[in-house]
Amino acid sequence: MQHFIYLHCLIYDRLSLETICMRKLPVFFLVSVALYLFSCSKKNNACGYQDDNVVAPGAEQQIIKAYLDSAGISANLNASGFYYQIISTGSNATPNLCSSVTVTYKGQLMSGKIFDQQNNVLFTLGSLIDGWKKGLPLIKNGGEIKLFIPPTLGYGSNSVNTPTDTIPPNSVLIFDINLLNVQ
Repeated sequence: MQHFIYLHCLIYDRLSLETICMRKLPVFFLVSVALYLFSCSKKNNACGYQDDNVVAPGAEQQIIKAYLDSAGISANLNASGFYYQIISTGSNATPNLCSSVTVTYKGQLMSGKIFDQQNNVLFTLGSLIDGWKKGLPLIKNGGEIKLFIPPTLGYGSNSVNTPTDTIPPNSVLIFDINLLNVQ
């Protein structure tokens, strides 16, 4: 009789545990799927562009700092390693990676050599170099900024042909940008 009661308790406990698990399993599964989908939707944006979280090495930052100091230019250091001057903040819309931005800009090297200059050109911010992706959101529609971009946040070790010239590998890029419109 004692064995029968023990066996009955084991079976009852197991059935109870299975019943409880079977009732809670669908709820657990649905909650897990919902959390997975919610977390994925936060990581991806509708346009497919994302911040690469790239930070320029200290050596590149020091090159720009030395240039700024020698030229007597006061600029702010961004956590990503580029320097910037906000000429005017602008108002209303701030661009994000999915924004279409209309800009007028001039790009030059530290030597002063202009490698590109465009008026009223339209870009998707997320398609540009990291220095622009991180720098342009510091201003708003109608704002103006000057960016001092280290190679890691620019074109890196690549040589790049522009409509008017070639940007040598590992170049620090200096951009004067007027943000004309944000959509």
